Amino acid sequence: MSVTPNLRRTDGTLITVEQLERSALRHSVPVEDVLLIAINLYGISSDQGRHRARLSVRLARHPQVSWQVIVPLNADVSPFTLHEGNLTLQGKLVAHVEGIDADEAVGGYYRDDGRAATLNPNARSRCTGCAFCPNTLEAAADPRLAEDRALDELLAALVEQHPRRDLTELREVTVSTGCFEREPAAVQHLLGLRAALTRHGITARIGFLTSVIRSLGAFQQLAAGVSPFVLRLTAECFTRRDLLLKASKAELPSAEMPNLLAQARRAGLDTSYTYIVGLDPLTDLVTGVTDLTRHITDFPNFQVYQAHNSIMAGLRSPGAADLEFYLRARRAIEAVIGPTGLRPAAWECYRPLWYFTFDRETLVDTRIPRTAR
Repeated sequence: MSVTPNLRRTDGTLITVEQLERSALRHSVPVEDVLLIAINLYGISSDQGRHRARLSVRLARHPQVSWQVIVPLNADVSPFTLHEGNLTLQGKLVAHVEGIDADEAVGGYYRDDGRAATLNPNARSRCTGCAFCPNTLEAAADPRLAEDRALDELLAALVEQHPRRDLTELREVTVSTGCFEREPAAVQHLLGLRAALTRHGITARIGFLTSVIRSLGAFQQLAAGVSPFVLRLTAECFTRRDLLLKASKAELPSAEMPNLLAQARRAGLDTSYTYIVGLDPLTDLVTGVTDLTRHITDFPNFQVYQAHNSIMAGLRSPGAADLEFYLRARRAIEAVIGPTGLRPAAWECYRPLWYFTFDRETLVDTRIPRTAR
């Protein structure tokens, strides 16, 4: 059985739609955003028998917008229940689920209606070590592409999956993998990827999720041979890094992250980072985000922490089992990053803190039917 956060407030009241509406009002957050954050936090109880799955969700309040989320479907004590495509909260219909797919890593997939692609050139199932990561709970279903399949073959296969069979539409290609444990191997792969994209007429910016590329020399190589390029530092958390992260991430102290990003900027690269909300106390979150904000060019990827068993639940920061923690985190991050003008893009994160609005700014025009992921 999976473990979900505390479904009651500190006063013992069971979470209901009305409770979420009051939380939304108290934090000046749209109730639609609160609902989607809660789905990510609590997971879903269903008869699907799946641990984690990708879902296409349309909220009953705004059915013209489709959101892609990844959540456990066996969260037995979740307040959300899925039955015959209807998602309910304590018996009230809150959303419709249109598609359910196993959360398996594949060679690549599209986001942003075919304008962005995520590549998994090294098998995700080979990446182990971070205590909070759910990948080790899943059966391996992903191919090893770095050695066994040429990048040209991967891109050729992706053409068949593209909505319009045209990879030249790509504006962003993100390399998402945890399997490059050494800086030279990562740099060489990125140089090879740029060459392969060029052969296919693709000029998209390359993004790389990593904590192993750290030297000025490597940044200069990337600037010369891979740009346009964005370094997405896998920060994940600012405290307890030796406990929560695998060695290749933990050996980078949070105090060194600002200088690392500053060096990448000086080399001419774009910069950002990934961070999991719920692992650090809010005070440490604010300090860390403040330290990094002046060194980034792109809005960071902030993810709601999902606990998939009792061990993962025990890794949460005190208070992070409750929805209120994430709503406070959202407002705190807005206060720090808001003045920069950077804003989250709807397609960049499957477990975000922002959906329809950032602070009081509209992110998604609900008058236009669309897929936000």
